Amino acid sequence: MHPVMPPSPAVIRRVEGTHEHARLLRKHIPAWVISGAVHVALIATLILIDRFMPKAVAAAPTDEMIVLPDDKPDDPQEKILTNPFEGIDPELDLAVPTPIVDDTVVDSKLSPSDVPGVTDAANTTKIDVTAPPGIAMDGPPGAMGDIGQTLKGGGGGDGHVLGEAFRGRGPSSRKDMLGPNGGTDLSEAAVGRGLVWLAKQQKADGSWVFDGSSADATAASTGLALLPFLAAGQTHKPHKDNKYQSTVEKGLQYLLSLQNADGSFRRSGPQQMYAHAIATVALCELYGMTGDKNRVHGPAMKAVSFLVAAQGPDGSWGYRPKTNGDTSIVGWQIQALHSAKLCKDIPVPEEAFVKARAFLDKVSDSSKHATYGYTDRTGVKPSLTAVGLLSRYYGDKWGPLNPGMAAGVGYLMKNGMPNRDRFDMYYYYYATQVVHFYDGPEWHRDWNPKMRDMLIDLQVPATKVATAGSWDPDGAIVGQHCGRLGTTCLALLTLEVYYRHLPLYKRDNGGLRELERGR
Repeated sequence: MHPVMPPSPAVIRRVEGTHEHARLLRKHIPAWVISGAVHVALIATLILIDRFMPKAVAAAPTDEMIVLPDDKPDDPQEKILTNPFEGIDPELDLAVPTPIVDDTVVDSKLSPSDVPGVTDAANTTKIDVTAPPGIAMDGPPGAMGDIGQTLKGGGGGDGHVLGEAFRGRGPSSRKDMLGPNGGTDLSEAAVGRGLVWLAKQQKADGSWVFDGSSADATAASTGLALLPFLAAGQTHKPHKDNKYQSTVEKGLQYLLSLQNADGSFRRSGPQQMYAHAIATVALCELYGMTGDKNRVHGPAMKAVSFLVAAQGPDGSWGYRPKTNGDTSIVGWQIQALHSAKLCKDIPVPEEAFVKARAFLDKVSDSSKHATYGYTDRTGVKPSLTAVGLLSRYYGDKWGPLNPGMAAGVGYLMKNGMPNRDRFDMYYYYYATQVVHFYDGPEWHRDWNPKMRDMLIDLQVPATKVATAGSWDPDGAIVGQHCGRLGTTCLALLTLEVYYRHLPLYKRDNGGLRELERGR
């Protein structure tokens, strides 16, 4: 039996380090070489592409470009899809300079479209009539608020609207007052489209011409056409927010060229005092907004002086100076005198209002003076009542607590609510101002939603290129005498009522509180 031998110890091959290193190099070098060659070839290719590809060169600015300052690039995720100031927002991409086509001056090009998904502001507007904190509404009927005294620093921080009484027209102030007073993104888009159309109607000499029977009254048509631009905060002064500066400047030049040494205007047509009052409103608003003493103050003063001297014996104004007239003509004269008073340094004698008051008393009901006729108390109707009530508001300082104003607004609400089957822009222009200044549920709940939405619906759509943004002539006096141009101007002013004039009397008005908060 053979003895069992123990297993042999394992043999460990000892390989010198240098031999193992060489073996690994032989194994991996081919892959490294191939990879390196590929990368070198790729880098060389990129260098060649960079060298021979044409470089992008920034286009030089042309006359058809506007370079707008911007602190940071737009963030696509933060892009605002609704623009409440379409057509008057200075940040819109616009084409310049001003081409003259077919005797028409076009200050800018814009193709606004309807803004989808906008909430109706009337659904969220507070409907009450209590006074804001610190504002007393007690006292005698029609107690005057302090809107003209407390809102300092004209322009609401916007800079280019200097007049304290016109500060609601600045860009940020306009935005603050729009929603609380019942405007919407859609109503402002309609204003924008209307201004675009209106700018295109300006003639090469700076005038606008009525396309109705009063085509010869270019003092009236030019003054009236300027007013919607002024309501939107546009003036003749160069400023980053004055998109229609050229349009307004040309219109101002034309008006000034018509003024006679006595302050009257040529090219006023047979109804001279109508035209004179409208042109005077435009000059006074331009002066009040800009404080331009060099060019506008003197002509505005002369126009007001002529208007005062032209008042008839019974306190009214007729078609011609110093003749008796009617409620309709008086309405425009009172608006002109009020615009002058807002300027602070254009003298307006109180006697003119006292005499006008006597006439208004004569043509209104003898109890509360709530309803108005034409030349006497007979023939009372909503349109003349609206003119009479606005004249009382501006001339006699009637506020929402005045019994005559309250009864008059009740009459309008009962007999003349907005109705597209009765499209009368003369009446709607006056009545909208009256009910807006009266405020309360009558404005927010009843009148404004109907008027605002009716005008938006009746605006000519973009598919009708030549007239897009305008309003078809109404079937009443404005359409007959002033045509599409006059109808469009009054429709725009009606949609700009939310910020055009600050109210003389305060109720619980969110827009006014916004303005005061920014003082």
